[in-house]
Amino acid sequence: MTRVLALSIALLLSTNAVAEISPANCARAAKYSEAHRGMAMLVMQNGQTVFEHYANGGMPDLRSPIFSGTKSFWGIGALVAVQQDLLQLDDRVADTITEWRNDPGRSQITIRQLLNFTDGLESASFLHRDSTRDRNGAAIHVRLLAAPGSVFIYGPSHLQVFAELLRRKLNGGSTISFLQDRVLSPLGLTNLEFKKDRRGNPLPASGFELTAREWAQFGEMILGRGNYRGRQIVSSSLLRQALSGSAANPSYGLTFWLNAQAPFGREIDMEKEIDLDWQRARWGGVCFSRVAPPDMLVALGSGYQRLFIIPSMHALIVRQGWSTKFSDAYFLRLVLGR
Repeated sequence: MTRVLALSIALLLSTNAVAEISPANCARAAKYSEAHRGMAMLVMQNGQTVFEHYANGGMPDLRSPIFSGTKSFWGIGALVAVQQDLLQLDDRVADTITEWRNDPGRSQITIRQLLNFTDGLESASFLHRDSTRDRNGAAIHVRLLAAPGSVFIYGPSHLQVFAELLRRKLNGGSTISFLQDRVLSPLGLTNLEFKKDRRGNPLPASGFELTAREWAQFGEMILGRGNYRGRQIVSSSLLRQALSGSAANPSYGLTFWLNAQAPFGREIDMEKEIDLDWQRARWGGVCFSRVAPPDMLVALGSGYQRLFIIPSMHALIVRQGWSTKFSDAYFLRLVLGR
């Protein structure tokens, strides 16, 4: 990269960092969102609400499913567990889930690989079913499809194994209570649905229902580098670890999607890519948006539920809706006026 090009990129990023989001641009984005079954849109910058809109007379206090957006809450829960010395990200899972100790492949899996979905385990979509009696027990017995660290496979198995590991680290204590006490309650979030199985195990991959404002509270904590309204929920140094991609997928950190391959990445629909068989998905050189800053991270849920968080702009954008064709890249161009 030439010095001139590097300086040009730096100038672009510095411009993004100080740019104010326009309510007029947000209104255009809301019109596009609503035309594609969008229900709610909320934009905040510098701690202030820039724009808020609910389709068809919807109410701000109406909760709706965020689906896989739930994963990011458990990712923060994992970092809190590190902070409390319950575990370390590079610990071997088999040190706790001892059934894996004599397995040549599983014995090499680390907790970090569980959280960035590079452990090589099959996705095990059946874990979403309400009929699954013991999700944790089923998850620790799913097939290993690839060498740990070598590939990215999206699905519920990884966090379900983590849920069992955390349960054991808590000496059989409630993982639900842990997340409620350490993450949700400090954010002012109560009465969330954990989609428990018959053994009381939560489904970390999905299940939460939130209002746009409630989801924004989670985003504010990320923008605050782990601090929410004066309370440090997770340290900023640990939070930074969640925002680093893997060699197998530079666009996915520890339960957060990343725009790190912008501005030169190829804009793709991440939802469509994760629907592909893992062997067909391609994660190199891709991004949500070339015009959004590369430090943008995303909590993503099916049906285009989105929490976009842009630290360099001190901004967050919540979009909730029903499943239909939708473009993250176009939506972000409208919001950012680019």
